[in-house]
Formats: sequence, structure tokens, C-alpha cells
Amino acid sequence: MPSAEKAQGIEVPMARYRDPNCKLCRREGMKLFLKGSRCTSDKCAFERRGYAPGQHGQSGRRKGSEYGFQLREKQKIRRIYGILEKQFRNYFKTAARQKGITGENLLVLLECRLDNLVYRLGFAPSRKAARQLILHRHFSVNDRIVDIASFQVRPGDIIRVREKSRNLDIIHSSLKEIGKVFDYPWLRLDKAKMEGELLEKPKRLDIPVTVQEQMVVELYSK
Repeated sequence: MPSAEKAQGIEVPMARYRDPNCKLCRREGMKLFLKGSRCTSDKCAFERRGYAPGQHGQSGRRKGSEYGFQLREKQKIRRIYGILEKQFRNYFKTAARQKGITGENLLVLLECRLDNLVYRLGFAPSRKAARQLILHRHFSVNDRIVDIASFQVRPGDIIRVREKSRNLDIIHSSLKEIGKVFDYPWLRLDKAKMEGELLEKPKRLDIPVTVQEQMVVELYSK
């Protein structure tokens, strides 16, 4: 099944960030929740070393320019969703062509990626793990196997764990972690059937990411 990104002309690069994820949280000065349950445990590196990495990290010196703040917000969003620069820029161009507020459109596009929804539904402990599961063909959308993490899910689409994949420990342990805290009004989760549905595109107030997306609009508008 082709991805919506390809249909919209969004190029999907194959490269991925491979350095320690905890450094990204420390660099942005906030938890990005890139390592699942580890981020909420005592093993979280951000809890032990909340300063930025590098020899000047503990000095607290940071760029104070307007451009610097705008750049940091862009980097936060990229790193939260695991998007590389060229792909992120293409998402922004798509968001700018749509009706409505560009910054909100951008976040909605990222939230409707298949890897993000697999993570939000609790089938994977992190977006990175969700990408791996999707790549190995453990999920279907509307009963068709999808192995493209960037696939754009539409309202009414049903995401299911494939029959042969329903005994995977990573999926069961992740569903246990989500427990009763599932609180995404735009999603429906059925643990018994191991399926979820995108009921509607999320509204900005319902998207649980602490970023200032308008700064990204200002950055790309220069």
C-alpha cells in the first residue's frame, strides 16, 4: 500500500538517528519520551543529568537569539516524532498548503503517521519501537498489511495487530503499561481485539506535546 506522503510528494529518507536517545532529551531540556517506560523510571538519564550534553552543558550557556529559540522548537518536534530534516520540511510545505493554521496542520500530519498511532494506542513502548514493528509487517490498516511507518492514517481507518503477531511480548507488555491512562479522545482502543481506530483528526488542545509550533512557522517564513 503506498504512503500518503509519496502521494503528496513527501520524500521518505531511509537514514535514522542512531546515537543515544537520552542525549536528545538533555539537549532539548525536556523529556521527549523516546525510550518508553525507561523514561518514567529511575534509569532515565534526564533525571540524573538534566543538563545539556557536551563540555559546556553544565554551564547553562544557551543561544538567546530569536533564531536560536525557533530552531530549538523545530528540533524538539523533529525529535519527538523521529523525523529527519528533509522529511520534516516536506511535512511543513504540505501543512502550509492546507486550510487552517499551518503549525497545527503540521502537528496533525505528524500525529496521523502510522508509527505515532501505533505508539499512542499502546501497541509499542516508543515511536522508534513502533517503526520497527511496522517495518516487520506486524500491523494492518483496514485489513491490508502496511509496512511504511510514515503512512498517513485517515479518520475511520482501523489499525490491527496481525493474527500471527498477537503473542509478541513487546506488544503485550506495552499494552499493560498503558493501563487505564489511555486518554486520547480522537482514538478508540479495543485491547481484546488488539485493534484501534482513528475516530477523527486530533485538535491541537488534545495533542499532548509541549512545543510552540508557531515558532517553526516563523523560522521557515524567513
